[in-house]
Amino acid sequence: MRIALVSDCYLPRLGGIELQVHDLGAQLTQAGHEVTVFTLTDGPSAAGDVPVVRLPRLAGLPSPSAVETLRAELPRYDVVHCHSSLLSPLAWRAARLVEGAIVTLHSLPSPSTPWPVESIDRYVGSVRWTAVSQAVAGALHRLLPYRSVEVLHNGVDPAQWRTPRLLDHPPTIVSTMRLTRRKRPMALLRVLRSVRDLMPSETQLRAVLVGTGPLADDVARAVRRWGLGDRVDLPGRLTRFEIQQLYATADVYVAPAELESFGVAALEARCAGLPVVAMASGGVGEFVRPGIEGYLVGTDAQLASTVAALLTDHERLVRIQERNRATDPVMTWPHVVDQHLAVYRTQRPLSPQFLTSAS
Repeated sequence: MRIALVSDCYLPRLGGIELQVHDLGAQLTQAGHEVTVFTLTDGPSAAGDVPVVRLPRLAGLPSPSAVETLRAELPRYDVVHCHSSLLSPLAWRAARLVEGAIVTLHSLPSPSTPWPVESIDRYVGSVRWTAVSQAVAGALHRLLPYRSVEVLHNGVDPAQWRTPRLLDHPPTIVSTMRLTRRKRPMALLRVLRSVRDLMPSETQLRAVLVGTGPLADDVARAVRRWGLGDRVDLPGRLTRFEIQQLYATADVYVAPAELESFGVAALEARCAGLPVVAMASGGVGEFVRPGIEGYLVGTDAQLASTVAALLTDHERLVRIQERNRATDPVMTWPHVVDQHLAVYRTQRPLSPQFLTSAS
């Protein structure tokens, strides 16, 4: 079938939604479908094997010519699948332009959401709402009780993350995120200070916070101001391969965000064999069970004490690491692609063109 994936943000910009839309497109292409990405992000006309239509924007919004391109092109596709964060004007406009679009919400709504979900729903019209996790689906359904909301998980290839571990390293905590207020990097630094104080004084604790974003300068200043420069590395943006190599030298992954819609980086770390310690309020609990793949906590103090306890209990640490490396999560790409195709095939009337391309 012909599938249009619409996302305001896309490669070469790096982030959860950008990488997931690309990987979904690549996986659908490998499964024999014809996929095109429509985006407002500048860059080359293809990212890997996935063709990209890069549309012009004005002040972050799709320009009139971009809207006309969508109006002309999208009806040619069997499925229009729009990927939305809490501010996604291209995805919303595309969903409004075609009948029966699918909209997947990648973010947890909160009181600070710039656009109320109810307003977005009225704007996009007759769409099929989906979400990347049960946490997001539940929040969305509470706001839109008249809508059914299905889950279309993000996906992972566990084998990519199972790099041979390097054992000769100090106790190491890692976290990967876009440095924004919503991801709580400053809270993570406070947690790391607490972990340092809870660990034996002779422990040479190391932490690596990967990522860039609007708070990058604030984070760097806080590391210096709080005397963490000898323990916390800030490498900035790393490639997927570099992150895989980093995880091979780490012990625990920490996810401090309280509004984590899914947690792709945490899922990848779990596949790499790292115990994941995360806030219980988000979507990480769909692939991390307390005491099995990691731990879910309610406060920053619990985050710090749980990490410190794990790093000082070698037997428990190794047990979780070995289990995570040996056990696949549910969200492997074959399963996730099947989820998507099941929704795609029931969303639109089966035209002769659709039946031919889906066979």
